[in-house]
Amino acid sequence: MNKFVAGWYVLYTRSRHEKKVADQLTEEGMSLYLPVKKELRTWHDRKKYISAPLFESYVFVYLNNIHDYYQGLGARGVLHYVKFGREVARVPEDVIDYIRTLTEIDENIEVSSDYFRPGMQLFIKHGPLTGIPCEIIHADNRKKILVRIHILQRNLLMELHPEYFLTTSD
Repeated sequence: MNKFVAGWYVLYTRSRHEKKVADQLTEEGMSLYLPVKKELRTWHDRKKYISAPLFESYVFVYLNNIHDYYQGLGARGVLHYVKFGREVARVPEDVIDYIRTLTEIDENIEVSSDYFRPGMQLFIKHGPLTGIPCEIIHADNRKKILVRIHILQRNLLMELHPEYFLTTSD
């Protein structure tokens, strides 16, 4: 890292180590965000809702200084930081806020790495999702809103509810 800038960064973890990494870094006093979703899991004798990471193998960490950077790398289960070329990718604060808001509002949020043709560009004018930019797309023969998370090359999909009052952006 040539010049350190405080902010949100993304740790890439070993498969199924997200919660362990988050617990370890929380114990060490680091600020982090591990978005989760409720997921129905089925075993041979029962069904149960569990909290599963929204983005598999990713944990968002807020780094204040270079010491935090190396502390994050030192956690068991961490492989590396997400990078663009040689630079560690920094996540804008508004992206973290969008993810937080979407996960708090909708339990049926989906994550997809599929390619979606650009849809009608909108922003949400009223309701709990006010200000979030999105697109309207058709997926699974239903209208859904799509929020693109470019840094992770993932998309968040939610059913379109009329009470969100979608309007075109200026």
